[in-house]
Amino acid sequence: MNKNIEQLYRIANKKERLIIGLMSGTSVDGLDVALCKFKGSGVDTEIEILFFESVAFDDDFKKEIKSVFSKRNVDLEKVCLLNAWIADCHAAIINDCLKKWNIKNENVDLIASHGQTIYHAPKILHGIDKFSNATLQIGDGDHLAVKTGIITVSDFRQKHVAAGGEGAPLAVYGDYFIFSKRNENRVMLNIGGIANFTYLPGNLNVDEIFSTDVGAGNTLMDAYVQKYFAGKYFDEDAAIAKQGIMNEDLLSALKDNAFFKNNFPKTTGPELFNLNFIDYAKDKSNTNNISHFDTMATLNRFTADGIVDALKRSLPSNNFVVYTSGGGMHNNLLMQNIQQQLPDVLLKSFSELNINPDAKEALLFAVLANECVCGGEVKIGNNKSGIPNATMGKISFPW
Repeated sequence: MNKNIEQLYRIANKKERLIIGLMSGTSVDGLDVALCKFKGSGVDTEIEILFFESVAFDDDFKKEIKSVFSKRNVDLEKVCLLNAWIADCHAAIINDCLKKWNIKNENVDLIASHGQTIYHAPKILHGIDKFSNATLQIGDGDHLAVKTGIITVSDFRQKHVAAGGEGAPLAVYGDYFIFSKRNENRVMLNIGGIANFTYLPGNLNVDEIFSTDVGAGNTLMDAYVQKYFAGKYFDEDAAIAKQGIMNEDLLSALKDNAFFKNNFPKTTGPELFNLNFIDYAKDKSNTNNISHFDTMATLNRFTADGIVDALKRSLPSNNFVVYTSGGGMHNNLLMQNIQQQLPDVLLKSFSELNINPDAKEALLFAVLANECVCGGEVKIGNNKSGIPNATMGKISFPW
């Protein structure tokens, strides 16, 4: 037997596994690194996060990613070069973290790498009849494996697309295995660059699980801040938005987009929700002269309204508890705008589930790697909600 396959077999049969989950989202602000201890798989999965660190990217790294990020026309050579370069940078971060945590690389069983999304193209956005859904993440798994000496599972979203999905959201799989609870309907709301949620029914009926993107999370606010507020990457504590007044005309124009008329589930990305999207809405509503503060207040409300509208339209009642994660949960004005429109719904931090909310997405990719190698027996997909029955991830060996 090939020694790589033999090693994978040993890992699959271990009672405990150490898996590093990696996540770099559409905000392109840093790499989340979570070292997790796993027991079991599927609904019997037990997880403990041993260490977590969010490592900020430097300005040069951000500049290189943004040179190809969510752009229809890019330098193909640059994409080719970045595919390896991103992985090498991520590998260096992993090696540094393990050294800091006093963990030897050879004691880690798997790396679960999301990679870096550079373009997301579901059919509802690209609209080309002969092509199906598509998505592209770069940061090659082979480079990660070789540079760390750790078996790497990566490129998870391609199987989701191949099996009939849109490549997102993937959180639903880990959400169901780890966070379902009998007799409590739960909404696992993640407000990253794009906002998405998973609905977990309290009766644990797989056919009632639902997951979808809802629209812009932080992406519009972050992009606007980065353009008009020098030296800032996001609206910390909503300090900018709180100085403005929400503009009804601009808000109405932002909402007047075909994406919001499409049925759920659906996915999207910065390919739609970007600075051009804001400029178009301002032109349409004759609001080009409003202040940057008023614009930020309106974008904040726009994100909140998209989340609230999606919850109201896609769920049978308001009998659920919302657990929030992602950068948006730290924006107190955004959370206030959501709560005001859902007065009868409990909004809780993901931390109440004894999981660091900032580590959630990295953790969920570690769950997918665990399923890829030693699980896959429990199927949770359903066609109604656009959730394929699929075990995801491509395996790269370090030697």
